[in-house]
Amino acid sequence: MHRRRSLAACLLAALPLVSPAQSAPFKVGLVLPMTGPFASTGKQIDAAVRLYMAQNGSNVAGRTVEVLLKDDQGVPETTRRIAQELIVNDKVDVLAGFGVTPAALAVAPLVTQARTPAVIMAAATSSIVAASPMFVRTSYTLHQSASTMAEWVHKEKIGNVVTMVSDYGPGIDAEKVFKERVEANGGKVLESIRVPMRNPDFAPFLQRVRDRKPEAVFVFIPSGPAAALMKQFTERGLDKAGIRLIGDGGVTDDDLLDGMGDASLGVVTSFHYSAAHPSPANRKFVDAFKAANAGMRPNFMAVGGYDGMRVIYKALEATQGKGGGAALVAAMRGQTFESPRGPVVIDAQSGEIIQDVYIRRVERKDGQLWNVEIDVNKAVRDRSARS
Repeated sequence: MHRRRSLAACLLAALPLVSPAQSAPFKVGLVLPMTGPFASTGKQIDAAVRLYMAQNGSNVAGRTVEVLLKDDQGVPETTRRIAQELIVNDKVDVLAGFGVTPAALAVAPLVTQARTPAVIMAAATSSIVAASPMFVRTSYTLHQSASTMAEWVHKEKIGNVVTMVSDYGPGIDAEKVFKERVEANGGKVLESIRVPMRNPDFAPFLQRVRDRKPEAVFVFIPSGPAAALMKQFTERGLDKAGIRLIGDGGVTDDDLLDGMGDASLGVVTSFHYSAAHPSPANRKFVDAFKAANAGMRPNFMAVGGYDGMRVIYKALEATQGKGGGAALVAAMRGQTFESPRGPVVIDAQSGEIIQDVYIRRVERKDGQLWNVEIDVNKAVRDRSARS
């Protein structure tokens, strides 16, 4: 009997000590607009999250990762309610997703109070990450893309432009940064036009652009209405009037680009990702994404979701499966890795993303339209007033 007890004690001592918290599932509350006007955002991020998990498994540092997908339709009040339910009832370890800026800002007080990390995979207004110490971003900021485009305008000796942006946080960010940088470089912004978010009819605004006769019009709109913008741009004859269409990369969203037709050819945008990015990591990502999603082409939302899961997984590994509030956020920050988009750093102090931003031109290759990279600004930071 004594020998049996001694043997049992030795076996127990040899087993790894695993706390009940570490053996419990690690829950990720993924809050996305799966229906409504921003449904393509949700579709892309959800597909990318599933792809990452399929490639990397669901067991990380002894914890089984579970994703709880919730549809907020991009409505901030709904986002806040869902986030509260996920934190209180489901006891999620991390929140992620957030398709639009108002949705991300709506949860800032909740995640701050609950000490729940939140990964911004889509929303792009500069002020978001500063709204909570629990935020980390894997998407991009309008400051990054707009400043890069303004530098390209100067490089191309485009002397005067008009801006036309959607009238909400990201659009206003883009307008402000682009205008300031263009004018600092000696260029001139003839007019700044803001377009309503709901049911936009671009025709009267494009007519205002044509009447001002700029060399180019810089555009920021959410990716969904871009096809209508392209159509009306040519219908109003702005292309024949010699006005160049330039803008943030959402206007030639990879998910929608091939259906835009010849109207999009030659459009120049600045962005942190193109499905045509010529790296082995991206070719592997695009091929796997298309194979898993009936040929659907990944866009910038997809890469934000894919990298967001990478940041969560690596942080859970770094905390040896413990996860948990501020420690998990600290493990997310400071990560450096090769993304399908190129090299990425999550700033150790702010949680903001640092990444290359590319100048792309729409070209037809092998019968399809692609955003072909023609220039790059390396390791671009968001240098807005908040930072």
